[in-house]
Amino acid sequence: MNAANVDQAELAKFSALAHRWWDLDGEFAPLHQINPLRLDWIDSISPLSGQRVLDVGCGGGILAEAMARKGAEVLGIDLADKSLKVAQLHALEAEVTGLSYRQVAAEALAAEMPGEFDAVTCMEMLEHVPDPAAIVQACAALVRPGGWVFLSTINRNPKSFLLAIVGAEYMLGLVPRGTHEYARLLRPSELGRFCREAGLDLQHSRGLQYNPLTQRFRLSADTSVNYMVAARKPVPAA
Repeated sequence: MNAANVDQAELAKFSALAHRWWDLDGEFAPLHQINPLRLDWIDSISPLSGQRVLDVGCGGGILAEAMARKGAEVLGIDLADKSLKVAQLHALEAEVTGLSYRQVAAEALAAEMPGEFDAVTCMEMLEHVPDPAAIVQACAALVRPGGWVFLSTINRNPKSFLLAIVGAEYMLGLVPRGTHEYARLLRPSELGRFCREAGLDLQHSRGLQYNPLTQRFRLSADTSVNYMVAARKPVPAA
């Protein structure tokens, strides 16, 4: 495990909420609301059926389970043991097949299983680790040539501070206060640089916008707050 890239306070924060992962009205309700959007976006770029997929920072398994239901063989990894136990129990109760979980760091798994996945997802996690570039490097190492890496995070600018932190955490209560630390948010240019340094070709990006009146999320071209990117690992020239 790359101990330097683990924030124990963040692990404790999510472990304390682990029992709420599948509460549709709880702290993780926004993840349940955006899950169909991000799932369909991933599936439109890299069709999941029959693919071997890794979900890095899987938490309680919201995305991992949805990808397995699409026909992928999914491995979800996380360092929060309580969240993994919740994910395993939910998958068992829901009788979801083609899904397994491990408590392992992405960097450690990259050394163990390089190039073994058709797609790697790492959603809503990069802003919670001390060294997000190392996570992107690990994701790039884990995906096969020609495979896709999907990442999502929050932009760092005055608008995102107002909407994602002041608005979402303190005014609307969409997520618990203190969930996000402004200094750890990532501009698309920074995430793009991490991808290039990891040998990935950035090919697609989409924003996630929330309408407080309808209380619904939608995909858009606006990446100024929440956004996702899709990067592909090049196939070496013959």
